[in-house]
Amino acid sequence: MESTSNKRVKVSISGIVQGVGFRPFIYQLAHRYALGGYVNNDGSGVVVEVEGMSRSIDSFLERLNSEPPPLAQIHSIVTEHLEVKGEKEFKILESSQSHISTLLLSDIALCSECLAEMRDPKNRRYRYPFINCTNCGPRYTITKALPYDRVNTSMAEFEMCDACRAEYQDPNSRRYHAQPISCYDCGPKLKLLRSSSNEVSYDDVIQKAVELLDAGHSIALKGLGGFHIICDATNERAVASLRYNKHRPTKPLAVMFDTIESIKRIAHLSQKDEELLCSAESPIVTVEKKVSDTLAKSIAPNIDKIGVFLAYTPLHILLLEAFGKAVVATSANISDEPIITDEAEVEKKLSLVVEATLTHNREIVNASDDTVMMNIDDKRLFLRLARGYGPKSFYNREGSQKRILAVGANQKNTITLAFENNMILSPHIGDLNSLEAFDYFKRTLELFKKLYSFEPDVIVCDKHPRYETRLWAKEYAESHSSVELIELQHHYAHALSVMAEYALDERVLAFCFDGTGYGDDGSLWGGEVLLASTKEYERIYHLQELYLLGGEKAVREPRRVGLSLLFDSFSLDEIMQMDIALVKSFTKEELSTLHTMFQRKINSPKSSSIGRLFDGVYALSGFVEELGYEGESGLIMERLSRESDSQERYSYTLDGSKIEYKMMVREILQESSVARVAKKFINTIKAIILDISKDYPHLPVVLSGGVFQNSVLVDALIKEFDASGRRYYIQSQTPINDGSISLGQAYYAVKKFNRESN
Repeated sequence: MESTSNKRVKVSISGIVQGVGFRPFIYQLAHRYALGGYVNNDGSGVVVEVEGMSRSIDSFLERLNSEPPPLAQIHSIVTEHLEVKGEKEFKILESSQSHISTLLLSDIALCSECLAEMRDPKNRRYRYPFINCTNCGPRYTITKALPYDRVNTSMAEFEMCDACRAEYQDPNSRRYHAQPISCYDCGPKLKLLRSSSNEVSYDDVIQKAVELLDAGHSIALKGLGGFHIICDATNERAVASLRYNKHRPTKPLAVMFDTIESIKRIAHLSQKDEELLCSAESPIVTVEKKVSDTLAKSIAPNIDKIGVFLAYTPLHILLLEAFGKAVVATSANISDEPIITDEAEVEKKLSLVVEATLTHNREIVNASDDTVMMNIDDKRLFLRLARGYGPKSFYNREGSQKRILAVGANQKNTITLAFENNMILSPHIGDLNSLEAFDYFKRTLELFKKLYSFEPDVIVCDKHPRYETRLWAKEYAESHSSVELIELQHHYAHALSVMAEYALDERVLAFCFDGTGYGDDGSLWGGEVLLASTKEYERIYHLQELYLLGGEKAVREPRRVGLSLLFDSFSLDEIMQMDIALVKSFTKEELSTLHTMFQRKINSPKSSSIGRLFDGVYALSGFVEELGYEGESGLIMERLSRESDSQERYSYTLDGSKIEYKMMVREILQESSVARVAKKFINTIKAIILDISKDYPHLPVVLSGGVFQNSVLVDALIKEFDASGRRYYIQSQTPINDGSISLGQAYYAVKKFNRESN
């Protein structure tokens, strides 16, 4: 009898459920089961009331759980029984402007249905460079406020034509409430600007752009979250010119392709690589290069990896199809500044880099760079979380007692907001080494505060006294007396970021290996082994300190770190007699001066960083040139290690709380193969981790920090841990580097105040 009787149920759904076709999905589902009621967006997500036969409502709820729209991410579904009203018709109501806690979706690559329409000469959007639907297109980058309605986006200025409005208002159309909907008659327009800043009228601006690329020029192309600088990836002169003009001597350049088949011709792809590349998020994926003459050699010099991705907007696709070749597609910015989002800035800052700008009049409200990822043993790792994945939201079941703002690190900066049941990690902001970058940090912060009507009760920052984020946090807390400030150690935040991703609330053995972080003793840490919980941590091991001769100079010049390792193991006279490239790269006077600096510890800060030890071993192997970018030494060592099958390692000891490596330096000097040095060194780091792990068999292992971007090291560790059945955690939804520091900071504060309230 119960299955045939009528009932009415209210369903509140939270998560990423706006702008993903959720309301038409509910509408069609309700009609399938002949239910009355309504659906609407509110500040918390989607609210549904359905009325009809009990068994029909049960089926409706089952399908709601099991068959949501492809882009939806449901965090919670709460049902409540109501009095029956006798309602037969089902309606979609307008969004209600209430307290905002709903979550915003990131931008999504062009879907297959829109792509087919764009290629169909009979379709009214044939070759339309802004085609989209509910399942694809811009979201975060055009949003000014929530709820995600057209009036709150940069599409508000484009009045829909009758044909687009009919689709927008039809619940059975896949463009129902697709906020960026438009066509040739009512949407944004393309234009091509030459370096004179004057718009040039061409019948086909895409074809003119192709002609410029064919001639070896670079152009700026407006994407979803900012401009790309693009050039012919097969033209060595074009790539070399871009590098010279952008002052980017060796850092790898990402390459964009039109098809997955064209990527397979130049790179080895695993099934997981292909899945990522073809996904709706369409990230840059770092993969292994094939031996090929197709691409310019200077795209990723000295390493065996290359960052590849597929064209993901209609405009990119149209351009690449017309060009017929792959293009370099690198972020349009200058060193230490954020990605550029408008053509005036392109002209101001990149006029010597690009010949022309292919742009349009849809405003980019929020910048978002391309996401960068890689697969290791079929496990994905984020190197940069941005377009397609950011903002990244986590559902926190126990909720947060306070409104928490975590401001992250100075390198690869992100921010995290924690409130109610949400922890929201921002897209990549970047290195805060310039006024422009820090302004971008502040703009992103203001955006998130506005989107979520958020004012912090608590701010969490790093302990580093010179981090811009810490200085900002202290100033904010001093001017807002009700705001509590928490300073958290950098590597503890690394461990917590992994725990946050997996919702761990237990003691862990954490290996936090990176380039640098401010330690509790005021020195630079970076090779830390911690016993950590959400409440506290203990530093049980750390790398034997090395000395950075010349401070920051040593980060750019690994030979200074290598020389420091020699000074620690040999006398100056012994070093003077060495016939190795590292020693020969200095004059005798320089060696003498640097030795005095080492002895007296003048401008030679001590560091326990594994990242700096990588630099030192790199220099001992004979590489004495200044680095072109952060992490270059590690990538070259990784490439070299693949050329050796050595299973050996170097000597080390666990002396008290120190990981002593002094004997390793002498052993490296006896080697004749740099590939063997690289492989044995990585084997040594692996052995240290496994050795220490054996002493704590009952604790789960946590791996975090930039050193674990080394795929040879991580692949070896994964195989060892899997074979032994050891429980371990490594990030797969958030960046393994400093891009997750803010998430770890926020997680600490959430747990702290929840404990205090119980």
